[in-house]
Amino acid sequence: MEQAQIKKVLVVVDMQNDFVSGALGSAEAQAVVEPVVQRILDFDGLILYTLDTHTQDYLNTKEGQKLPVEHCIAGTEGWAPNSAVWMALMHKNVADEQHMIAKDTFGGVSLPMRIHEMLAGVEPEEIALVGLCTDICVISNALLLKAFYPESTITVDAAACAGATPEGHKTALTAMKACHIDIINE
Repeated sequence: MEQAQIKKVLVVVDMQNDFVSGALGSAEAQAVVEPVVQRILDFDGLILYTLDTHTQDYLNTKEGQKLPVEHCIAGTEGWAPNSAVWMALMHKNVADEQHMIAKDTFGGVSLPMRIHEMLAGVEPEEIALVGLCTDICVISNALLLKAFYPESTITVDAAACAGATPEGHKTALTAMKACHIDIINE
């Protein structure tokens, strides 16, 4: 598929071991693995994925002081993508550094520019997001993308996202709707 012909982008947000079954894992996160895998396998367009990426001194950072749980330390098993998600990314030939956005904060500030570069400056019709956590990194990236691409449809698949808590998930979906982000499969 030629890059200029790509009209849709899928962003898989932080589907990493520490968020699924590790240090910050939850039953809700484990339950969205299969819907995320299916979205990847069924998607026809540009697929990118983000990785929450911290260093050994995480607990000394501003985030680490507010969330004192070491997680997603670069190079560790917890930092790696969930194995089922990784297999789906490999199947779609996007399990590489070109399609990965390593980020040290909630929103991947380089994500909009990576989309711009990979689509040769063409604004996508739609950018869909799936992943973890709805109320932290998914909402941060959705709002960032809405600001950068105001004429693109930004869509979040609620059935392929989980929040830090079920209540946080619902609150984030409501907040994103208020910002003109489309929520599907709620």
